[in-house]
Formats: sequence, C-alpha cells, structure tokens
Amino acid sequence: MSSILKSIPGIVYKGYERLLTQEVKSERVPRHVAIIMDGNRRYARKLGQITSYGHARGADVTENVMEWACNLGIEYLTIYAFSTENFNRNNDEKDKLFDLIRLKFDEIVVDERTHERKMRVHAIGDIEKLPEPLKDSIKNVELLTSEYDNFVLNVAIAYGGRQEIVQAVKEIASKVESGSIEPDDINEDTISSHLYPSGNSALPDVDLIIRTGGDERVSNFLPWQANGNECAAYFCAPFWPEFRKIDFLRSIRVYQARMREKKQHTTIRAAHFLKALGKAEIEEVRHHSKD
Repeated sequence: MSSILKSIPGIVYKGYERLLTQEVKSERVPRHVAIIMDGNRRYARKLGQITSYGHARGADVTENVMEWACNLGIEYLTIYAFSTENFNRNNDEKDKLFDLIRLKFDEIVVDERTHERKMRVHAIGDIEKLPEPLKDSIKNVELLTSEYDNFVLNVAIAYGGRQEIVQAVKEIASKVESGSIEPDDINEDTISSHLYPSGNSALPDVDLIIRTGGDERVSNFLPWQANGNECAAYFCAPFWPEFRKIDFLRSIRVYQARMREKKQHTTIRAAHFLKALGKAEIEEVRHHSKD
C-alpha cells in the first residue's frame, strides 16, 4: 500500500504534463524562446554542494529543454550561459564553468540527436574574451552544424546586451565612414544584421523570455530582440536545475494567452473603427471599389 501511495504524486504529475502538452500543441507556439538560466549557485548552496555541482545539474536541464523545445516545433532557443558581468567571479569558478561549456559543445558535435534534429549552434557574445580551448570548441560546433536550419540553438556567452548594441553601432559607423552604407539607408534591419551573430544569421525577435530563480528582471539580455518586440515574459521561482517540463509548458501558455489578448484587442479596435466609420462611409467605399 505504501508503495502505491508514493507513486500517486508521480502519476498525477505525468497526467498534468500530458494535459499541458495537449493544450500547448492546440495553439501556435513561439518561434523564438530565450532563457535566463538563473539559480545554479543557489541550488548548490541549498544542497550543501560546491558551485560546480549546480552548474552541472543545470547543464542537464538545458539538454532537456532543448529536447522539449524541438519537439514542440520551436525554431530558435537562446540560452544565457555566461554574461560579461560573470567575468568578475573567482577564477576557479570561471575555469570550471568554461570547461563544462566546452565539454557540452564537444558532446553536441558527436550526439546523434544534433544531426537528427538538424540543429544549428551559434555562440553569441564577445567570443575573443574566452579561453582558447573553448573558442576552438565553439568554432568546431558552429562549423559542423552550419548547414542545419531546422532548429537553432544560440548560446549567449561573454554576452552583454548593451555591449552588443554598442558593437553594432561601431560597425555601422565604420561602414558609413568607408562609404559602404549611406546614413539615410540605416533602419532597424541594418542594426539587427549587425548584432550577434552578425550577417544573415541575425537573431529574430524574441517571442517569449523565461527567467528562473525568482528574480523578475531581464538582466541586460537581448534588449533589442526582446524588449523592442514587447515579448511575453515568464518568471518562475524554481532554480534552473529544478526547472521541469510543466514549468516550460506553463511558460508557453503565457505566450499563447498574450497572443490571444493581442488578437482580441485588434478585433475590438477594428469593430470600433467600423462603427465609427458608419454605414454611409462603408457604402461609399464599396461604391468606389466597384468603380
């Protein structure tokens, strides 16, 4: 009897997960999801473990999220792995984290799922600030997945949103000075194409941003692509290593609810416009359209 009672929470969880999955799949999913993976260190402290334990468990969850996103048909997943501010951490923690990230990049290259999913990998950020072994792994994984386009994983490493925009402005200014770009031709697309990763691989607007760990802020993450798009946001309490599939599915539902609200708002505005236009004006428009 005791074993049956112990199994009940797991059965309920699985049932709820299936229900959420069905609900999410019944509507449009976001094209681009960005995640601030916060709480690895606090998770380790909570368990009395060293910091690297939290990062390792967080990396396991990242692999799960990649699978969940791909299975739902999400096209772009961008994860915040290491910010420019993280360079202020102690050398031992940085070295272990860089080694872990390098190991994961190397594993992606030989993982059959990478090629089954046709997953392309980009590292976005000031890559030159990273250790040489990590830079070599980045170059290798980007090269060996460069022909894939079914699912794109962007790993933000040595990344700062403000610095990204500054770098883009400098590149554009240099091209204006050389005469390759006319100032009057500069628009939003020009700026987007000079953000990480530059050129034809520029990131699309973010549809949903997720942050774990309890903080409700976006921490200088993708300010142009996320804030400028007024994307949906999902903040949750679990630390990143505790992030579950139901948390991910709930975040997708937040995005879908926002899309429904936008659609409803557009419909209401259109109805008000037609009402204000009046029957006579509508008839006049119809008359001219026939002519």
